[in-house]
Amino acid sequence: MTWMSALGILIPFFGTALGAFGVFFLQNEMSGRVRSALSGFAGGIMVAASVWSLLIPAVERCEGLGTLAFLPAVLGLLCGALFLLLIDVVTPCEEREVGALGDGRRMLFAVTLHNLPEGMAVGAVFAGLLAEERVGTLAAAMVLSVGVAVQNVPEGAIVSMPQYSRGTSRGRALWSGIMSGVVEPIGAAVTVLAASVVLPLLPFLLGFAAGAMLLVVAEELIPDMVESGHVHLGAFLFTLGFALMMTLDVTLG
Repeated sequence: MTWMSALGILIPFFGTALGAFGVFFLQNEMSGRVRSALSGFAGGIMVAASVWSLLIPAVERCEGLGTLAFLPAVLGLLCGALFLLLIDVVTPCEEREVGALGDGRRMLFAVTLHNLPEGMAVGAVFAGLLAEERVGTLAAAMVLSVGVAVQNVPEGAIVSMPQYSRGTSRGRALWSGIMSGVVEPIGAAVTVLAASVVLPLLPFLLGFAAGAMLLVVAEELIPDMVESGHVHLGAFLFTLGFALMMTLDVTLG
């Protein structure tokens, strides 16, 4: 692996880490208005990322299946949602209450799941370059990495900022946001080193991550947005977050 390829698979992680530092721009006390806004904005980002970053690419990678091109993505989506539900079932009730609405561990888990196949997709581009079976150039691959990094900035923020708003320390919230992006270069490196084994599973993994993210939005973020008492604000920020992430995915993806 050349040093340029190594840099290319690390760039998206830097975007996630940068977004996590957004926790230092929050006030010490979170009002219901700010909490509703954060939950709505995070929900919109996660739904848009699930569609444009995960499900659409998963279907596109299976175009050879014809009318069944949706199947790996749908199976992955259902498995991802069921996996999070299973975690709830096997986790003791007192830990579930802290994990879901206390320190945001399920959101961290869902965003981390999203970053893994996203990193693998970046790794697939560099794997093709290194194998000289490519369409495009190293410069184009680096542009893709920078585009993913820009997309990751709000994703790092939606891990760290809601955690801090729920009582987690700034340092711990920052660390959680940064760690959610660590799997991205790992997934990219694994894909480069074992492309023939990993790439066939990528559509399912993309769907799996989407299912986990959508379940967190439905079970955690939307109820939190409503309970914070500012539904209209949260709903508008949900739409704004969706529009922002859609724009980033389409223009930079």
